Amino acid sequence: MEVESNIKRAINGRRSVSPGGSDSKESSVERELNGEIQAVELNGSGSGGHANGHIKKPLPVEDGRIKRKAKRLIQRQNSGNAGGSPGQTNGNGASASSQLVMNGVLPSPGGYVVPHRRWKNSRRSRNLNRGRGLPKKGGAGGKGVWGLPGSEALAEVYEDENDPNYDSESNDRNVELREVITEITPEEFFKLAEPIVLEYYEHGDTHEVAVSFDEILQGPLREQITIILVEIAMDHKDSQREMTSVLISDLYGRVITGKDIEKGFNMLLSNLPDLILDTPEAPIMLGNFMARAVADDCIPPKFVAKAEEELRHLELGEHAEQALRRADSLLHKQGWAHLDNVWGMGGPLRPVKTITKQMELLLKEYLSSRDVAEAQRCLRALEVPHYHHELVYEAIVMTLESLSQTTEEAMCELLKQLDLTCLVLPAGMEQGFIRVFDDMADIVLDVPLAYIILDRFVERCNRAGFLTDKIINNVPSR
Repeated sequence: MEVESNIKRAINGRRSVSPGGSDSKESSVERELNGEIQAVELNGSGSGGHANGHIKKPLPVEDGRIKRKAKRLIQRQNSGNAGGSPGQTNGNGASASSQLVMNGVLPSPGGYVVPHRRWKNSRRSRNLNRGRGLPKKGGAGGKGVWGLPGSEALAEVYEDENDPNYDSESNDRNVELREVITEITPEEFFKLAEPIVLEYYEHGDTHEVAVSFDEILQGPLREQITIILVEIAMDHKDSQREMTSVLISDLYGRVITGKDIEKGFNMLLSNLPDLILDTPEAPIMLGNFMARAVADDCIPPKFVAKAEEELRHLELGEHAEQALRRADSLLHKQGWAHLDNVWGMGGPLRPVKTITKQMELLLKEYLSSRDVAEAQRCLRALEVPHYHHELVYEAIVMTLESLSQTTEEAMCELLKQLDLTCLVLPAGMEQGFIRVFDDMADIVLDVPLAYIILDRFVERCNRAGFLTDKIINNVPSR
């Protein structure tokens, strides 16, 4: 090869120049040259002496020495296309930087950066080899930050057993949690059931009452339903008592059983001495409830038809005996159809003529007694607030037919008190007066002085201060 021949000539020239040189120097030069030859062969000279398409130039030999340029360790800036790091080796085992120097191919000077500068000015993350590049501590590692919000609940709190405030029971790991259903006392159940019953008196929906009782009811308290219903009904009117009897019948078989109803009535019989203090007619009312329950097939007839010896054995008292006899007398009448109206036909269920007659009797009783409070009580007992204008109409017509100033004063006082207590609303008062004004053409046929008496009565009522401008402006004149 040409390279080998050139090297041999250099050796022979050195021998000719300095024939007196030592063998040790020649052997060292030969060793160095032999090393260069091996390096050239390793770098690709085996394939025709070419390395990356260039012929390796032999090293110059001057003054018997081989001069070499000092190798400078240079790291090329990594790029995506350069491929490999500065310390990466090629397939032949030599590093990329040493290969560039040994081949004599030097990169452009502008592509070099001092190693420590390049590392210092780099904006790349310092911990690319570990982690995923996420914020430190999940964003909870800032200055003055104790951790992520809510992390204190996840952290296990260390408890020192030597701490004076250490509670061994709270730190017991062998604890089994079970659901505990507290039992409701009868007093608490009454407080929960009373609003349900009072609301039922407003809407009259028994299905909604049954659903409400299912939510709060417990087994031992089923017998309390009958007691609560009857005690609340005793403080109300006959119309509410009728609704209570209907409710007991509808709850039978769904919420309560016949045994529960019997137990409830037995407890009511034993509590009659206390019930009489608030409701003197409690024995009669309880007898009506029991008779109605028998007629509705909620309890058997034998519950009421008890012998006198059994009553004495039970020691229920005279009030309980009176209630049982009342129920027995109602059941022994011919047929049980009349028990459907055991509480009477209250409120709007009664015919209009019946209500009108009761109002006339109320006014006549008031004229004879002049008891305003009793008149108000009787009017409330009628339970027809939508029909109170009829009372005003009958009061004015009775005043016109009496031809008496005493009656005028009494009726004016009654209407004034009814207006003050809001028992008769202003709308009902206006409607009663307007009805009289419209019928004056017929009234004057029976009472010729009706217009004069009407003007005087309206003026008296106006001075009392309960008439509206609409009534005064619509007063008719003959």
